[in-house]
Amino acid sequence: MSKQLYVLAFLTAIVCTSCQLKAQDELDKKETWPAQTNTTKPWTRWWWMGSAVDKPNIKNNLIKLHNVGIGGVEIAPIYGVKGEENNFRDYLSPEWMAMLDYTIHIADSLNMQVDLTLGTGWPYGGPQVTPEFAAAKLISQNYQVKKGKTFNKTIAVENPKEKQPAKLLYVLAYAENGNYEDLTSLVKNQQLQWTATDSNYDIYAIFEGKTGQKVKRAAPGGDGFTLDHYSKAALNAYVKPFDTALVGFNGKIRSIFNDSFEVYGTDFTPNFFEAFQNLRGYDLKPYVNLLLKKADDPLANRIKSDYRETLSDLLLHDFDEPWTAWANSKAFKSRLQAHGSPGNLIDMYAAADIPECETFGSMPYDIPGFRREQEDIREGDADPVMLKFSSSAAHIAGKPLTSSETFTWLRDHFKVALSQCKPEVEDLFLNGINHVFLHGTTYSPDRAAWPGWKFYASVNFNPNLTIGESESELFNYIANCQSMLQSGQANNDVLLYWPIYDVWDDYLKGTLFFQFKIHSLDEWLHGTPFYKTTTNLMQQGYSLDFISDNFIAQAKVENGHIIVPGGQYKSLVIPHCDNMPLKTLNKLMELQKQGASIIFENKPKSVPGNFNLEQQNTELQTVAKTITPSSDVFSDLAKANIHPETLVNTGLKYIKRAVDGETIYYLVNHTAELVNSLIPINSNNKDVIIFDPLTRHFGQAATKNSDNKTLVKVQIEPGQSLFLKTETNSEIADWNYFETEKETYPISGTWKLEFTKGGPKLPQAAEISDLDSWTTLGPEYEAFSGTAKYSISFKNPDATVKHWQLHLGDVRESAKVWLNGKLVGTAWSVPYQLQLDNLNAGDNQLTIEVTNLAANRIRAKEMRGEEWKNFYEINMVDKDYQKFDATKWNPMPSGLLNPITLTPLKLITHEK
Repeated sequence: MSKQLYVLAFLTAIVCTSCQLKAQDELDKKETWPAQTNTTKPWTRWWWMGSAVDKPNIKNNLIKLHNVGIGGVEIAPIYGVKGEENNFRDYLSPEWMAMLDYTIHIADSLNMQVDLTLGTGWPYGGPQVTPEFAAAKLISQNYQVKKGKTFNKTIAVENPKEKQPAKLLYVLAYAENGNYEDLTSLVKNQQLQWTATDSNYDIYAIFEGKTGQKVKRAAPGGDGFTLDHYSKAALNAYVKPFDTALVGFNGKIRSIFNDSFEVYGTDFTPNFFEAFQNLRGYDLKPYVNLLLKKADDPLANRIKSDYRETLSDLLLHDFDEPWTAWANSKAFKSRLQAHGSPGNLIDMYAAADIPECETFGSMPYDIPGFRREQEDIREGDADPVMLKFSSSAAHIAGKPLTSSETFTWLRDHFKVALSQCKPEVEDLFLNGINHVFLHGTTYSPDRAAWPGWKFYASVNFNPNLTIGESESELFNYIANCQSMLQSGQANNDVLLYWPIYDVWDDYLKGTLFFQFKIHSLDEWLHGTPFYKTTTNLMQQGYSLDFISDNFIAQAKVENGHIIVPGGQYKSLVIPHCDNMPLKTLNKLMELQKQGASIIFENKPKSVPGNFNLEQQNTELQTVAKTITPSSDVFSDLAKANIHPETLVNTGLKYIKRAVDGETIYYLVNHTAELVNSLIPINSNNKDVIIFDPLTRHFGQAATKNSDNKTLVKVQIEPGQSLFLKTETNSEIADWNYFETEKETYPISGTWKLEFTKGGPKLPQAAEISDLDSWTTLGPEYEAFSGTAKYSISFKNPDATVKHWQLHLGDVRESAKVWLNGKLVGTAWSVPYQLQLDNLNAGDNQLTIEVTNLAANRIRAKEMRGEEWKNFYEINMVDKDYQKFDATKWNPMPSGLLNPITLTPLKLITHEK
């Protein structure tokens, strides 16, 4: 396809969704871009408030989502709307299941798919969870008995805060002289009478208690206790209602979803002591006094480590893996957020068909013009190292998709711009995520007055809000990126071992139940040698994935490469760690003997835990003597023929994938400077195709070969991204490079300003000579949220120039541009510029439709005293979880805020 025909197809495609899909199909037939599918498109979590859904509005909602480029929905039933009680549908009732069936039917007709949360709200739980299978905790009571004294007391839970019934399991006595006695059989009718004849004793009564936690934000019919996540029996009981309700749905639901592990204080399960002995190889009861010791003690920490590892094993093998097996038995996939789990996150994520991470809050960027007003944000925690736990699990386990809960609390309600979403989602892509879920969209019926039904923590990607005017632009960008990033497989060179036993062996304030939370990374990730090594490698340009002990056990060596279920790697780096299982160390040495590159930063000092400690440590020390720690990891990687991508020295971020023997690079510029240079990629004697995911333009790059690298000419402004793909003997037309001239020309004169769509009412048209926020024009303009059309006539500054760059400056928030009646495109993200070609020699007409956010309208509504927050439970809160009050806001600037300029572009020819 010629460049001219491609541009025509692209511009025509933007006009309407049906035209866009038709043009997309034609482009995909050329196989230059990977085809967009319902999986490459973004999906959304679809909040069903009170499950007050009906067929006409389900259909209407889904059509609107389809029209803006959403590929699928995850149904998430939650609390309801006040006044809608007669429309509530109980979860899994026949009426509810009929709505699910209808949703799947309509989605299928739109080439969309449906995921389902296996429960309401979060975490898993509900009316089917009996006390027997509810989340449990260990309760202990401690008594002291002096030597020669008789203990005679009722053994019962004395803490008045423990409102749930507790079951006495053991009464255990520990002497100062080291003796241990199990007194459980002496307890009669809760009464214990016993004499300490030989020493002073501590007596511990151990109870199986219940946390009492219930489902958070439950939907009608979904209220009940949280499930015991360490019990296969509890899981089997939990899914029984679904076995009945989902008859006939096999294969119709794409996947079932389990949210982040927010089961609090659950450090126990029935039969835990038996499981501990089976998994750890020794009886826990003689060590309970150490387990519960409130002091940082080396032996006590070992017992705690074994306890924490047992919780991890139970969660993995008695819940996560059987849960996926249950889903697969019904031809569903499983999708899991493992963060927050009290266990090895790599193994937990890998237990699902689709591992899922999440981001929360707003991250900083150096991009000029990127707005991040402090009064509107929560500080974000999208740490690249944390994100890589989920994608690493997918890569080493061979799972093609890594999903994300995206844009949670990105800004305060109604204040999130599409431009602010773009770099956040790019950082997800750069760390291996390739299946974005918006957080989210709330089902809202036609009868709901503006702004409609709203979930308290979402960006609110709802069609009735003004952010919906150009949503398709963001979603199309995401789909273009994901079509590339779902191609082939990950292409990372290095594996990095996560020494989880060093975390488990820490005192951790004495807690037995330690959660690897995404929002408290300082507790377990930041500052660790693992984190330092990871960031050092990534900053130097090495591509890597994390690996666990379980996956090391599965590894083998072929032709010097380390083979794991998901692919092959050139080296495995062991960061500084104190504790390593003997089994793991032996396997590493075996891999090394077979020719694998295994790089140790130090010699492990000890096995973890307390089983057979002295013998295991003796063996470990013998093996460790053969290890030569690395004095320079980078040099050792070079010896293994692993070289970093030095393109990172330009400030660009990257990720790469392997596709049919070729390499795809995704490059993003989040710096403050233009990158306009030859950048090196680790590929030799290759042609390179450039793809722009914002416009779908593509062409063959200018390249040079140097020192076994290919130097590729790129021009990437701050806030922009490109894909590079190596090719052999490409016949694609050349990529167009431009130089900007120094002189710029302002478009000045009188602008005609008309308000075309929005509310609460359309302001009067106006004429303006200086561009500024339309909120300054008067109260009705200040209260308006919607679309305004700017029109102006201007003369061509230089008829000899063929290509121009239109700079729109500070746009609030997205702008559709027409030149002489023809649509040019939409500027919705930094740097807010478009290319104009073939201006008329004389007069030209420029039309710009600008849409602002909904914040000013909601502010005005609340200042008029009009209440709209009518939701149960949390109702509406702001970003800081305080009562939502838009009357405190200042009006948000809206429209075009700066002069519009034209800059001549000079086309540069290049040689391949």
